[in-house]
Amino acid sequence: MMLPSFLNDNFTDDFFGDMFSYPLRGVESRFSGMSADVQEFDDKYQMDIELPGYDKSDVVAELKDGYLTISAKHSENKDEKDEEGKYIRRERYQGECHRSFYVGDEIKQDDISAKFNNGVLTIDIKKVEEKPQVEEKHTIAIEG
Repeated sequence: MMLPSFLNDNFTDDFFGDMFSYPLRGVESRFSGMSADVQEFDDKYQMDIELPGYDKSDVVAELKDGYLTISAKHSENKDEKDEEGKYIRRERYQGECHRSFYVGDEIKQDDISAKFNNGVLTIDIKKVEEKPQVEEKHTIAIEG
């Protein structure tokens, strides 16, 4: 059985060492935009991805070339004015994050289901048996 690479944590490996952490020395600089928990069951893998502050309409899941990509984009504008139209508070927020997981070329769209509840995206990925690759033999004509 094939073991998908999303079970590895290579996404957050320290790619350039300490090169980019100098201004933030002592501050955790690892990826923290989308926390993912993965569980293995007999017939499937289940991923729980935390997306606090996002709505279902903000989230997109896409399968392409063996990669499952989760994207979330949210914008918010809060304007509060007093009776004279002067600003008391004005805040704007825009956030976007995405993350990709290699699930294998054998996984098709029908093998994946997803639901979104209380800021948590739950994705079920059916286990599929890896098909052994059959070596194709080609005969070359020998002239003589």
